[in-house]
Amino acid sequence: MMIKAAMKREQSQTCLGLAEREQARREKSFLVKVCGMRDVENIREVEALGIDLMGFIFWPKSSRFVSERPAYLPTRCKRVGVFVDEDIEQVRHMADDYDLDIIQLHGSESPEYASQLREWEVIKAFNIATTEDLKTTKPYEGIVDCFLFDTRMPLEEKGDGLAPGGTGKKFDWNVLSAYDGTTPFLLSGGIGPDDAERVKAIHYPKCIGIDLNSRFEIAPGLKDVNTLARFLKAL
Repeated sequence: MMIKAAMKREQSQTCLGLAEREQARREKSFLVKVCGMRDVENIREVEALGIDLMGFIFWPKSSRFVSERPAYLPTRCKRVGVFVDEDIEQVRHMADDYDLDIIQLHGSESPEYASQLREWEVIKAFNIATTEDLKTTKPYEGIVDCFLFDTRMPLEEKGDGLAPGGTGKKFDWNVLSAYDGTTPFLLSGGIGPDDAERVKAIHYPKCIGIDLNSRFEIAPGLKDVNTLARFLKAL
């Protein structure tokens, strides 16, 4: 399905099955994904802001791990399940149980692994620090629907149990000018309440949206709805 309002510059690209329903706010070109959700009322409140994608983390080492199915799951935005090097049958089980629209692979999953999940739309995350890191996307071209570029942390800054994402730190977005792939991507990594103007200034042709998480939290897994609302209004 074509992304229209959210991808004016990439009208011929397909990604994430999102289309006409983004028409109003999405005319500003960016899709918005809010990740790390699990609290029922918080899910309802964030969904009501009109976001496009809501992420649920199924990695047990994450402080935002969803250990049990919330009593309410969003119906007005796409559900994204985030997995890190999980057994593929468990991914399938969770995708069915949570009625996921999209599977996000945030570990070292191979292109062959990703290709086995084509019943769903697939986002593959990459940790980025330099232009060299962008080359790791090449084997996934034509296999996944979308990339997500997150911050790569130096090994000395990684503590035990630190999730591959949700660090609250940015990478140098200038390296994205070297991206020459055909797959669209979401920008992640430390985007915060004060970054609306910087986000609006993004002009990378394949960048179709942003991923928000820890910088908008009151506590892990609990988003500050008022701060999110102000940020979205400023976009």
